[in-house]
This record gives sequence, C-alpha cells and structure tokens, in this order.
Amino acid sequence: MKDFSPVLQGNRLFDGIAEADIKQLFDCLQTKAAVYKKGSFIVRVKSPVRFVYILLSGSAHIVEDDFWGNQTLVETLQAPVFFGEAYVLSRAKEHLVSVMAAEDSNVLLIDPDRFFNACPKACAFHGKLLQNVGAILSTKVVLLTQKLIHISQRSIRRKLISYFSMCAAQEKSDSFTILYSRQQLADYLCVERTALAHELARMRDEGLISYEKKQFRLLKAIP
Repeated sequence: MKDFSPVLQGNRLFDGIAEADIKQLFDCLQTKAAVYKKGSFIVRVKSPVRFVYILLSGSAHIVEDDFWGNQTLVETLQAPVFFGEAYVLSRAKEHLVSVMAAEDSNVLLIDPDRFFNACPKACAFHGKLLQNVGAILSTKVVLLTQKLIHISQRSIRRKLISYFSMCAAQEKSDSFTILYSRQQLADYLCVERTALAHELARMRDEGLISYEKKQFRLLKAIP
C-alpha cells in the first residue's frame, strides 16, 4: 500500500506527531488497509461496531436509510479524516448510518481496543493521538450544530441563505464552491431536489445569486 504518512502528518488526528512516529504508530495499532470502490459500503447500517477508521484517500458519504430504502445524505467525508470513534466511545453495538465510498478510496481499519487503551509500549505519541481525538470530536459537534441551524430554518430560501452565508464566511468571499451536487445539497438541507432547484432559479432570477454547477456567488444582500 502507498505510504500515506506525509499526508496524515497534516491531519488533525496526528497533530504534534512526527512522520516517523506515524509509521511506528500504525505498527503499534496493527492497522488493516482496505480499498473501497466507488459506490461500495465501508460501513452498513445496523452492522456491528468493530473498528474505527481513517479515510486515507478519496471521499465518502454518510447516508441514512429509511424503512423503504430511501437514502438521505448526512455528511460528506473528505480524506484524510478519522471517523467511527463516537460509536466506540458511546459503546454502541450497531451503526446507525451507512458510510459509502463516493469515489475509489483507501481506508485504514483499526481495532478500537488497541486505539483507545493504553499502549503496552508506553508510546508518547499514542497519548498525543488520544488528545487529538478529543479535539476532533469537539469539531464534529460544531459541524452538526451548523447543520441544525441550516435545517431549522422555516423555508427553503432561508435554509439556502443560512448555508450560503456559512460558506461565504468560511471563504471570506462572496464567491465559493460547495461540496455537494444538487441532490446531495437537497439531502443535506432536508428538502426535495425539485423544490431546491426551483428556489435556486428564483434567487438567480431575482439577482440575488449566480451559480454554475457547484460554484456560487452572492450578488447582493438577501432580504
């Protein structure tokens, strides 16, 4: 497998851990590498909780399945990212959602007992790793709060305004590129795709925004 240590050194999970120590850490944790093709499941809903994961390359969608098999996009993961830890720390027995590869992706599977328990070698960088997990969990809570703010708005327009305002603030610009396709954006905001498309078109016709695929620009203050 390709050596992903240089990439991971810039990831929050490995903040303060040298590249050489990352390689040693993988040996300590006895990680398993797997390749998932686009559209394949990394985790299936109701599957037993067995691992924590590091998405080394590619991207993945967290999706919720209802009784009738309809899927709703919860979040998109971009490599490199750590996920699955909340299930382990909460002692959940089964996964509540599925994780699907959005493109061909490399993933590390890690035994949670080796990840969260004290290292028999007393590795200093293992302790640092666990500190970083706490920071990552805090960030995820913030992201979920942001989504709740968006979807709690009373109309599709207000949901879009909330989301676009966040994107513009993050980019410090009135122009930005979103992560989602139209269907994915509709799923993220919990609205119908057709209704979303109609509202985007109305906002464009009113001179409030312009857009081309995933690229958007806010043209003037939105009432």
